[in-house]
Amino acid sequence: MTTHNKFKITVPATSANIGPGFDVLGMAFSLYLTLDCERLPAGSGLQMTYEGEGAKDVPLVAEKNLITKTALYVLSTYGITSLPPLKIHVTNPIPLGRGLGSSGSAVVAGVVLANAAGNLQMTNDRMLDYCLMVERHPDNVAPALFGGFVASFLRELEPEELDPPSIPRSEPTRNGAPQPPTPITDIGHYIQLGWTKEIKAIAVIPDFEVATEDARAVLPDMYQRADIIYNLQRIAVLTTALSRTPVNADLIHKAMSDKVHQPYRKHLIPGMAEMLEKITPKTYPGVVGICLSGAGPTILVLATENFEQIAAAVQDIFTSQPKGGIKSMYKVLDVVEEGAKTEYFD
Repeated sequence: MTTHNKFKITVPATSANIGPGFDVLGMAFSLYLTLDCERLPAGSGLQMTYEGEGAKDVPLVAEKNLITKTALYVLSTYGITSLPPLKIHVTNPIPLGRGLGSSGSAVVAGVVLANAAGNLQMTNDRMLDYCLMVERHPDNVAPALFGGFVASFLRELEPEELDPPSIPRSEPTRNGAPQPPTPITDIGHYIQLGWTKEIKAIAVIPDFEVATEDARAVLPDMYQRADIIYNLQRIAVLTTALSRTPVNADLIHKAMSDKVHQPYRKHLIPGMAEMLEKITPKTYPGVVGICLSGAGPTILVLATENFEQIAAAVQDIFTSQPKGGIKSMYKVLDVVEEGAKTEYFD
């Protein structure tokens, strides 16, 4: 088994809950979390540095950093009690807590780090099982791991698989919570969908955070049948329409409507209701669709042209909010076909 002295891990940012695809649809973007890793002599310990989003607040202790904590969990299930001596430099341009999959990308990076550092030789499907033990939502981790535009689901577990619990039943593991056990196999299932390269994603990122737990808390426990049918009809159309050329902007825009999560979360994102109403293919040529990215607060606009003008229109709505408005930035991103990867160097 060859052991390389240096390796680089790259994981894309993601967006989930695309339009009517709540907890189903996600996509990978051309914005990457990277880990530059170098093996050190025995007894050297871990040397970790970090630059980018959250640099002032992200812990660099192996047991507390989400990337290395995830890697330690994976290694522990293989009987390896610590990370091998490594120098790791993390570069993270993915905004934290903004609905662009920062935690999911970190979890994927941790699993891939364990695979590379421990020479575990896991398949991507097995790595998905581990990802889902820490980050419960496959619509974030599946596109980060596999790339592209992805539909996913969690299989229903048999009673014997739930006792003792083999998979988390809540949000990602918090400090002090027990580590989940070795995962069973085939927890999550996915398929990569077609995507026309004419469509890019404009991520308009406001200067505030929305915690996933808070965004989940506002959702109802029960839904009206009509609202579920509404979403099912649109997700069936949307997943095909986004793969076709020429782009049918009017159809995609209509198919990106949602009644399952956005109506309940709009009060968490000032200006969101106005954006969904005003940013359309008719009012801004080039617009294909608009939705909340993940749990928010980022607004995702799919478009084929006029990216800067469309982004400015969304930013203007943020700026016009009461009490001085909300600052924001934007990124024009490609949906990328390749997910997490590891490059090895001698």
